[in-house]
Amino acid sequence: MALLEVRNVKKVYTAKLGAVKVQALSDVNFSVEEGEYVAIMGESGSGKTTLLRSVAGIFRPDQGYIDTKGNRVSLMAIGIGFNGNNTGRENILKSGMLLGCRLDYVKAHMDEIIAFSELGDFIDRPVRTYSSGMYSKLSFAVTAILDTDIMLVDEVLSVGDEHFRKKSYQKMKELMMSNRTVLIVSHATETLKKFCDRVFWIDNGKYMELGETNEILEHYNAFMSTL
Repeated sequence: MALLEVRNVKKVYTAKLGAVKVQALSDVNFSVEEGEYVAIMGESGSGKTTLLRSVAGIFRPDQGYIDTKGNRVSLMAIGIGFNGNNTGRENILKSGMLLGCRLDYVKAHMDEIIAFSELGDFIDRPVRTYSSGMYSKLSFAVTAILDTDIMLVDEVLSVGDEHFRKKSYQKMKELMMSNRTVLIVSHATETLKKFCDRVFWIDNGKYMELGETNEILEHYNAFMSTL
């Protein structure tokens, strides 16, 4: 059963002066089944993050539609989702409620989130004082521990110290056992091989291939070697 459907999605960015238009996504189609881990792969600037943020509802497609079937969606990404002037603790509460979680549910998981993030006293300091690694830890902790139906991951697993990366990988394995549905953007081939059932390859916003992970990675690497 598909938890997510993307149909004929097009997204165009317009420069400030309105003279230049960039087509970030062009007629993109795919679906994700319940419990699947699907990667979005492509060169920098190919539209991966635009697609992920469109699924999250941050961007609205100029054409086509994205149907999340009423499922709750969480986005794990650097530089998005937190208010820099609020503390980590305050951002956990606000993020949880934006994900559609009840306040008492978020509070019940507060200690678990803080412990997983390893931020210590920084949890009560403004997020604008955090390093990118600290931001990543809090973002991962909130999204991984609070229960949502579809989790979107944008390069976050590659940030942070080695200890936290290993812990994140272990948590992702646990989420796989819980039948969480995940859409992930990453350039880390080994990460994709470990976690993903399928890979969706886009280039310059256009569909290239969708299929089994190792097969698509082989085709992608062959394509890149010709450039």
